[in-house]
Amino acid sequence: MSLLATGRRVHVMGVGGAGMSGLALWLAERGAQVSGCDAAASPVLEELVARRIAVAVGHDPSHLAGVDAVVWSPAVAADSPELVAAAALGLERVDRPAALAEVTGATPTWGVAGTHGKTTATSMLVQVALAAGRDAGWLLGAPVLGVGANGHFGADGLVLEVDESYGTMAGVTPEALALTNVEPDHLDHYGTLERLEAAFADLVARTTGPVVAWADDPGAARALAHAIRPHAVGTGPEREWRVEGVALRRDGSRFALRGPGERLELDLRVTGRHNVANAAVVAALARVQGVEARAVERGLSNFLGAPRRFQRRGAWRGVDVVEDYAHLPGEIDATLAAAGELGYARVGVVFQPHRVTRTLALLGSFAPAFDGAALVVVTDLYRAGEPNPEGVTGEIVANSIAERGVVGAVRYVPDLDRVPEALAGYLDGLDLVLVLGAGDVGRVIADLPGGLT
Repeated sequence: MSLLATGRRVHVMGVGGAGMSGLALWLAERGAQVSGCDAAASPVLEELVARRIAVAVGHDPSHLAGVDAVVWSPAVAADSPELVAAAALGLERVDRPAALAEVTGATPTWGVAGTHGKTTATSMLVQVALAAGRDAGWLLGAPVLGVGANGHFGADGLVLEVDESYGTMAGVTPEALALTNVEPDHLDHYGTLERLEAAFADLVARTTGPVVAWADDPGAARALAHAIRPHAVGTGPEREWRVEGVALRRDGSRFALRGPGERLELDLRVTGRHNVANAAVVAALARVQGVEARAVERGLSNFLGAPRRFQRRGAWRGVDVVEDYAHLPGEIDATLAAAGELGYARVGVVFQPHRVTRTLALLGSFAPAFDGAALVVVTDLYRAGEPNPEGVTGEIVANSIAERGVVGAVRYVPDLDRVPEALAGYLDGLDLVLVLGAGDVGRVIADLPGGLT
């Protein structure tokens, strides 16, 4: 029986994960009776309870009483007693990739994919769909600021952040797709960049309608060649959709997007050329899907940003403090470039490497990404539950940056509690502190002596 059959009792394992919590909310709003569990308590579980979804902490076969189907996160071990019990009981078992394959196979889906930028671009697309009057649903890895949680069911189809981790996108079949970029990541699953690019190419080829890609990115351009209906966006005169007249300020951006027989004037509340690229791809996708130009302009102007994406948190002793999710070399480089274009001349960075496998796979690419910084403080790794038999630490990243010899000061401070002390010694020479990483590095901000203003 289909996971989407009306009234099914669905239990979501690993429901605290961003992708899983959104799926639980989407299924519940669609009409399923949803319960869930996760290994540890978290604010996400509290939010689900507030939305009348029963959740439990820990994994236990007793959670399966009265359940018809189990959906599980890749973070759940295959030998989990709860998952083993589900098999013994003959319950329908659906992993996250299969669940999304079923959802997108039955629901008209506008997807947003890419190594980075997809949460931001998907949130932009949600705003555009709402401005166009569509009763849109969505599934994202973070809440849509000013709109709602990361999962919502709507009668007019689905706006989906297409996640490539763990092969999650393998069965996704969009009606239309925006592609931001393709760079090395999740090589613990894909093995090589070539296999990762092949997975994106397969997604593009499966898309039944238009694919709009930021063709200035070489990986995205290569993937776009596999589309049935390709549309290239970029800055060059040869692009079908061309970005012109970019003007950046600390609280936003303006640019024009020239397409076939038209020109859109876009005013964003977020800054940085990477966000201009995200918005351009979203705008072009919406236009080729028939969304009116005024709705595109209005929707993008309504976008408030995504959590932890160049998010200004305040000032510490007169120095601006910005938090960003950037954890890949390309993201770090783009964030530092954005800071430079906004007039920040002396930037200090606090960086928490994310995952052992990712740190090792991309080690050679990290050091050049920090070239725009005056100071880099590297913490220990946020392992996200990964084993670390070789005892890898953030010191290997700090050493590679120091050996490159471009950044003036590099410090390895493994303990987050000691980071404020390390920053304080350099603060007089800085005009911005960037706190970067996908883990819990943001708690450094709350520990800054005297707090933010």
